[in-house]
Amino acid sequence: MLGFSPFDVFPAALFAHALLIHSWQRAPSVRAAALAGFWFGLGLFGAGVSWVFVSIHRFGGMPAPIAAFATLAFCAFLALFPALVGALQSRIPATAALRATLVIPALWALVEWLRSWILTGFPWLTAGYAAIDSPLAGFAPIGGVFLLSFATLAGAGLLWCVAARHGRWIAAVAFVVLGSVGALLKGVAWSEPAGPALTASLLQGNIPQDLKFDPGRYDRTLEIYGRLARQSQGRLIVLPETAAPRFLDQVEPGFLRHLEDVARRNQGDLLLGVPLRTGPTSYFNSVISLGTSRQQRYDKNHLVPFGEFIPFGFGWINSILAFPLSDFTRGSTSPVPLSVAGEQVAINVCYEDAFGAEIARQLPAATLLVNVSNVAWFGDSLAPRQHLQIARMRTLETGRMLLTATNSGITAAIAADARVIAELPQFVEGKLEVSAQGYRGVTPYVRFGDWLAVTACALALAGAIVLARRASSG
Repeated sequence: MLGFSPFDVFPAALFAHALLIHSWQRAPSVRAAALAGFWFGLGLFGAGVSWVFVSIHRFGGMPAPIAAFATLAFCAFLALFPALVGALQSRIPATAALRATLVIPALWALVEWLRSWILTGFPWLTAGYAAIDSPLAGFAPIGGVFLLSFATLAGAGLLWCVAARHGRWIAAVAFVVLGSVGALLKGVAWSEPAGPALTASLLQGNIPQDLKFDPGRYDRTLEIYGRLARQSQGRLIVLPETAAPRFLDQVEPGFLRHLEDVARRNQGDLLLGVPLRTGPTSYFNSVISLGTSRQQRYDKNHLVPFGEFIPFGFGWINSILAFPLSDFTRGSTSPVPLSVAGEQVAINVCYEDAFGAEIARQLPAATLLVNVSNVAWFGDSLAPRQHLQIARMRTLETGRMLLTATNSGITAAIAADARVIAELPQFVEGKLEVSAQGYRGVTPYVRFGDWLAVTACALALAGAIVLARRASSG
């Protein structure tokens, strides 16, 4: 847990996984290995995603005992994935060193990738995020966060080999080589600036979540964003997710004209997060553009289960939760960048930036990434910092700068090398004026998505199995 934001202690992630590898090496049975993985996962997710309780209890209205049970059940479900790794690795005959450095790292990354798909996916706390500020970060533009997971677990396995004296000196040299290769790759320029930089204004209204959809608060919300927009100097102005907390056809035309006038005054465009409906039961979590360019729109595709759509057979959940707009329609799976403020902007909404391969769909055409979010759902918890860490990974994978505008924080500008250039404090009203640079170029990750990492892990696993069989037969 200490390897992830807000702690960002990468060695802690290495040592924690090395200890898990040690427990798996000593496990007397498949069941024992699975249980070790389960308890590791329950500790990781129990500490790391406990903010789910805040969302469903404080803002969703679920009674505290039921919310606590639901949060525990969710964490226990996520813990099944490390348990699966434990069970699978114990069934593969291999030497201790091969198990630690190839079998477990490959299985871990593959199962994390599986976790990003099951039930629409929840790739939060993927091991590779802990390596974002380490020498291993150079692998991100090649194979994304899952290749970083493989490298992180391989590094932990090599540490275990050194401590357990399984080819100690070879493992030590391999550990140094792994880090050195990653560090050298960090020096590769996968993208280059595309045109001059522009000024961008990122607005943070800090509307309390329990008041955001309160009709009595609506006028005050529009006043805040209208004023912040008017004070902005950016050629590109970005408002958060659902900044206008009513369907677009219900938003006062005067407010929209005001935003458009501000954007035109700045000789640019404004991006507004707003729900939009096209029929009685068809509505989208959208971002629209206003300003000098033609009006365009992006509809969120990767929706959050229960928060933004109700999975089939779970309609009864609505009787417990009080989430507004909890059954959105999915947007296109093949979105195109918005042509605004002289840039080709790839939009993603909140949770969508946890799925790197989906962000990469809009590249290489996109020159700039923009995320709009409302992380106020999770209160003063670990979630906003974790979300910022996830956004930083997307910049490494794509070689693009990312701007993120949020309701209550963390609103920030992230360079193409994952450095946070500037950010607003959480839970304050304000605007962040930054210089935003567009980029062009294609990283291997943009070209191949997660498949390069998945293929590499599958080949590593197959190779380890072949070597183990040869050793046993010889």
